[in-house]
Amino acid sequence: MVRMLKMSVTCLGAVLSGCLLSGCGGAPAGAGGTSVVAAFYPFAYVADRVAGAHASVTNLTSTGAEPHDLELAPQQVAELAQADVVIYEPGFQPAVDDAVEENAEGTVVEVTDVAGAIAPEDEHVADTHGHDHTDLAGDPHLWQNPVKLAAVAREVAGALARADRDHAAGYRRNAGRLSRDLRALDREYARGLADCERRTVVTSHAAFGHLADRYGLQMVPIAGVSPDAEPSPGRLAELQRLVTQRGVTTVFTETLASPALARTLADEVGVRTAVLDPIEGLSDATADEDYFSLMRSNLRALRRANGCS
Repeated sequence: MVRMLKMSVTCLGAVLSGCLLSGCGGAPAGAGGTSVVAAFYPFAYVADRVAGAHASVTNLTSTGAEPHDLELAPQQVAELAQADVVIYEPGFQPAVDDAVEENAEGTVVEVTDVAGAIAPEDEHVADTHGHDHTDLAGDPHLWQNPVKLAAVAREVAGALARADRDHAAGYRRNAGRLSRDLRALDREYARGLADCERRTVVTSHAAFGHLADRYGLQMVPIAGVSPDAEPSPGRLAELQRLVTQRGVTTVFTETLASPALARTLADEVGVRTAVLDPIEGLSDATADEDYFSLMRSNLRALRRANGCS
């Protein structure tokens, strides 16, 4: 869903004054052409692909930072306020929610509404496993389903086309190419996870519900949606029993959160650990990667852990 918001002049003035007093540098996001501000990596990647050479893209979450914990600097609020297009996910980053509500002047793309409106025939791949679909209420990690990210790409292209009509055809072509790449990735996942010895995936936190739902897996998280949540001793004991009973071979850690709990669980039951990247952001180790390379790395890790042929 796309909506237009009126900027609070008083708030923006305070932000810009604060920036000048603190000596922060950098041109405003909209200087010299069409500008996009994305809240964190997956949507910045989409914006880059769709914008091509015709618009500048700013990612509010820097490499190595945990997106959930983002606090905005005055300059970032000013960039968001002046951007032609803002892409964010309500509820994922409270600081961004507040800044959008109070300051955004351009077109705002709310990705949750966009991805929630994809065609029913695109919602699930063929389900030959008889699994119960995952309850995705409260799970913001929609980019783990490539088809949902393709819907975001199309909406971003529409927003950019309205902001910059001279390059509208180029934005739509770029979104079309990205959508085709995402559908090809979706087919890779469907084939790669079709025939597996196990379908249970134990993860650090509940970041893979959209992936599990799409491809017939069962995600069992140690923590909840927030990677900082601490499981109870009873929950850890329950997980130890589940890993043993289902023959789980791997407990998955991730890149931007501590691996301590996952490693403790794996050591207790004598299984290995491996990385499953939630792709919420890039780390120092993955700074040269992109969404597609990380998703394919995840697919290889899942196939190995679950004995897929």
